Amino acid sequence: MKAVVITTAGGPEVLQLQQVNDPEIKDDEILIKVEATALNRADTFQRNGSYPPPKGASPYLGLECSGTIQAVGKDVSRWKVGDQVCALLNGGGYAEKLAVHGGHVLPIPPGVSLKDAAGLPEVACTVWSTVFMMSRLSAGETFLVHGGSSGIGTFAIQIAKNKGATVLVTAGSEEKLAFCKKLGADVCINYKREDCVARAKEETGGKGVDVILDCIGASYLQRNLDSLNFDGRLFIIGFQGGAVTEIKLNTLLPKRLTVQGAALRPRSTENKAMVVSEVEKNVWPAVAAGKVKPIIYKSFPLSEAGEAHRLMESSEHIGKILLVP
Repeated sequence: MKAVVITTAGGPEVLQLQQVNDPEIKDDEILIKVEATALNRADTFQRNGSYPPPKGASPYLGLECSGTIQAVGKDVSRWKVGDQVCALLNGGGYAEKLAVHGGHVLPIPPGVSLKDAAGLPEVACTVWSTVFMMSRLSAGETFLVHGGSSGIGTFAIQIAKNKGATVLVTAGSEEKLAFCKKLGADVCINYKREDCVARAKEETGGKGVDVILDCIGASYLQRNLDSLNFDGRLFIIGFQGGAVTEIKLNTLLPKRLTVQGAALRPRSTENKAMVVSEVEKNVWPAVAAGKVKPIIYKSFPLSEAGEAHRLMESSEHIGKILLVP
C-alpha cells in the first residue's frame, strides 16, 4: 500500500508518499480501506519531532479516518467485512489501509458522507470526554471555547448548543467569528482586538463562564482562571501558547476552580473504547438528526500531505482538513 512517511523530523516538505508494507491485524482489530483521514494539530508536532507516537502505534500520521472494513480479527463480533465506518486511531490514517482496535470504531451517522465522516472521531471524542464527561457541562451553563473556528471549536459549538449551553468563542478574524455565529455561538470575541476576560464577565453579568476548553495553554492560563465563575472548570487540551507559566493560586481557592488536562492518544485501549461508546450513545444521535455536522474546509490527495500541513499551520482554515488516498 501507499502511506505518507516522515522522512526526517522537519517541516511539511519532509512528508513523502511511499510504498510500504500492508498492516497486519491482531485478533481484536479490523482492517480498514481508507476513504479519508483528517488532519489534527498533533500531526504537525509528530512531523517536527516534538510528539513521538506512543509505543506500539503505527509509525504513520493520522489520528482518525473513515473507510470500508476489509478484514476482521477473530475476536471482533460487532463489525463485518463491507461495513462502512469511521475510527479513532493511534496513528496510521495517512495511508491506503490501516489496522484499528474494534472498540475504537463507529458507524457512519445517517446523513453524513463516508468521506466527511473522517472529520468526526477525534473532535467528537475529545470534546465529549473533556467538556461533558469530565467538566460536566450541563444545560443552562455558559461555555467558552478558544479557537472557535478550529476542528475542535466548530464541533464544540454545535454539541454544546445542542445540549443547552450558552456558547462563547474566541477567534482571530471577523470571517471566522461570523462562521462561529452561524454555527450557533452566542458571543464571538476577536482575541486580537478585545479583552477576552472583560467580555466573558460582561456577557455573564459579571459572573464569568462555567466551563472553558483551551488549546493555548501557558499564555492563556491566568486569563482563563480570571474568566471563570464560582465552581468553574478549565480544561486544557493543548500548548500552542507554551507549556510553562506561573499562576496566582489565590485565584483558585476563593472561586473553587478546577483545572484539568488530558489527551486522547496516550489513553489505554480500554479507556478509548469507553469514550467511543459514550460518543456513540450521546453524540451520534445529534449528528444523525442533523443538529451537529462535520465542518470540512478542504480536501487534499494523500500525495499533497505537505500542502495540507502548510494550510493547517497557517491557521487560515475553518473546521477540518481531509486527506484522500
